[in-house]
Amino acid sequence: MLNGFHAVKAGLTTHPEDVAGRPVLPFFKALANNKGILLSTGRTWKHQRRFSIMTLKNLGLGKRSLEYQIQEEAYHLVENFRATKGKPTNPSFALTLAVSNVICAVVFGHRFSNEDETFHQLLEAMEPIFKFGGSLPHFIYDLFPSLMSHIPGSHQKALSARDFVCSFIKKEINKHQDIAAIDDPQDFIYSYLAQLEKMEDQANPPYDESNMIQSIFDLFLGGTETSSTTLNWTLLYMVLYPDIQAKVQKEIDAVIAPGQTICYEDRKSLPYTNAVIHESQRFSNIIAIGLPRLCVKDTTIRQFSIKRGTVIFPNIASALHDPKEWETPLQFNPGHFLDKDGNFICRDAFIPFSLGHRVCLGENLAKTEMFLFFSNLLQAFTFHLAERTKNVNTTPIWGGTLQPHYFEICAIPR
Repeated sequence: MLNGFHAVKAGLTTHPEDVAGRPVLPFFKALANNKGILLSTGRTWKHQRRFSIMTLKNLGLGKRSLEYQIQEEAYHLVENFRATKGKPTNPSFALTLAVSNVICAVVFGHRFSNEDETFHQLLEAMEPIFKFGGSLPHFIYDLFPSLMSHIPGSHQKALSARDFVCSFIKKEINKHQDIAAIDDPQDFIYSYLAQLEKMEDQANPPYDESNMIQSIFDLFLGGTETSSTTLNWTLLYMVLYPDIQAKVQKEIDAVIAPGQTICYEDRKSLPYTNAVIHESQRFSNIIAIGLPRLCVKDTTIRQFSIKRGTVIFPNIASALHDPKEWETPLQFNPGHFLDKDGNFICRDAFIPFSLGHRVCLGENLAKTEMFLFFSNLLQAFTFHLAERTKNVNTTPIWGGTLQPHYFEICAIPR
């Protein structure tokens, strides 16, 4: 276990290639079978990650073209909240719809309408998967996989949800195959199909349909869950700290003219807003313990000899709440990201996307989404906590990500 920012940083970055493996634990094997990006290791992981990074970059990751897609979803998100007419609503599903549609446009080549029933089922399928991850039944499954595979429980719900999502992905792939556009790939599926075509004469190629399905599964879940959960926490903090919400709105009003489209570049002129978003990520700490790494060869971490085959857990929470790095680690304080003159600063200990060779490949996408969605919402609405959830529990619900308890807010147009 790596505890504290300096231990986490040293463990993941001093010899990053030595700790880039992933232990194929029983539930990880049942979920992904060493395929795709997130839970794979060795040769498979290297090829799938390298291809995914290259493809996402070609499809506009970090470029204005994808920013336009996020701005479109921000517009739909604002309209969804406007449709509530100030009545109490839980923001979670609206946020998930918006965030998921961004990665859907990249992966599938199209967005889904809010009324699409299959899309709703897809998003609902993520819940049992993330709820099971990191839970007590998860650890029991890893201890007794043969026994657990024959009894009902939350692990069966998670695997059934996985099968549903993968079945949907397979149908999307079939649709792409029916409409041949491999020569000019406009989304991840077409890009992967083109890669398969290049490799069809190779013996034991690193790319195949099962890796394609699992990679899409990883991008879809990873590209939806983390950003939407963080935004959910951020809106909760805004209703709990109305003075901070008012300060964000005052800054946005001073910089962004009414009717002007907010761009990611505007974050440089909105230091307090940017600081609030970063502090929400730090404070919510939605991935408390990073996914385990596997030491693939003997190495050294801070003078300690670590043997090949050792499983390493990076305690991300211990870095984000390290009292040596943050003045008030257990308080929500945007000042952590501002200098004495009010300019935005990002500290080294801010590592919600992890570090090293397995750093989150969607980091830039997530940052753009969170800034554009949050700033558009705060420009359009003032949020209040609904009466019936006035005493919301701020202790997170443990799982694959740390979720807030159910709460309702009222979005009052400004």
